[in-house]
Amino acid sequence: MGDFDRYARLTAHLDAPYAAIDLAAFRRNADDLVRRAAGTPIRIASKSVRCRALIAAALERPGFHGVMSYSLAEALWLARNGVDDILLGYPTTHRSALRELSEDPAAAARITLMIDSPDHLDYLRAAATGSARIQVCLDVDASLRIFGQHLGVRRSPLRTPAEVAALARTVAADDRFELTGVMFYEAQIAGLPDTSPAVRWVKRRSAAELADRRGAVVDAVKQVAALRIVNSGGTGSLEISSADPVVTEVTAGSGLYGPTLFDKYDVFQPEHAMAYALDVVRRPAPRIATLFGGGYVASGPAKKSRLPLPASPYGLKLLGTEGAGEVQTPVRGAAADRLRIGDRVWMRYAKAGELLERFDVLYAVDGEDVSELRTYRGEGKNFG
Repeated sequence: MGDFDRYARLTAHLDAPYAAIDLAAFRRNADDLVRRAAGTPIRIASKSVRCRALIAAALERPGFHGVMSYSLAEALWLARNGVDDILLGYPTTHRSALRELSEDPAAAARITLMIDSPDHLDYLRAAATGSARIQVCLDVDASLRIFGQHLGVRRSPLRTPAEVAALARTVAADDRFELTGVMFYEAQIAGLPDTSPAVRWVKRRSAAELADRRGAVVDAVKQVAALRIVNSGGTGSLEISSADPVVTEVTAGSGLYGPTLFDKYDVFQPEHAMAYALDVVRRPAPRIATLFGGGYVASGPAKKSRLPLPASPYGLKLLGTEGAGEVQTPVRGAAADRLRIGDRVWMRYAKAGELLERFDVLYAVDGEDVSELRTYRGEGKNFG
């Protein structure tokens, strides 16, 4: 999001804080994701977007198909609002939503649940009391285990072809369920910036190990059931995941917005499509300006990479002693001396869709036009 003078001029009538998105940059980011996926369909990660209008806009573009949802309640809402292929990215224990899904054959045909153990099946049997057949996908651990270390996120207990095939047989033996896919999320590749030779080595080693194991897992599961979905990847690993011939689709979402966590990748650089504006309310000292609010810290490990980044005026930095605060965020730098009370400072968020949990409206800038888009929060939806 580079033309901050234009954004400030077009939104000068608004009271801060507010969030804005450059639709031209959003579209260019979408096109670049498609280029990187090289013909493999992209499933949109809804947790990284959290705006139904922008999910719909991406789905209208060639190369995108389907949504990866993060909540069953969200998946049901999307299914009843025009999305016809939804893969739930995480297991669910939401009893009322499971009952609702099992009582709605149309929704059940559009939504695939995620499981990684027989315990999940037992829970589904008890909670999904309706008669609709439930589609399920198996989440397979895609982490790298090397030198006694686990590199990646802690997700599924399933890892080997034998383990995955055993659960696949359990699913296939129950007429209430239909096994439709397997998923692999290699967070240690997709979510790790290229900050050192060691990181690059880990990514190469992980990609090679996973390619071999993923193929073996898919072969084993195909002996049990036909698979419609072999899902893999994220914004940071589209090239690697899509190059594997067993992968039928990849997932991306953050790359549409270009948050700060994706600033340091070797093979791609999304445009900064989204930012939020704060007002200067104090000038407590030379080279320091204090902004109202703005303490929007992203989820994950509590460290500097999860803090927002001052983007405009250029050269401002957070104070190490205060960071981004609930009611005030001091920034420092030579540019602070040019700021006056009421001036705007633009901030970039560390992650993507999480920012929109703070705002009801996202102001969409398209050339010289500004429109309002409702976020999930603005539509009265809280999916956790």
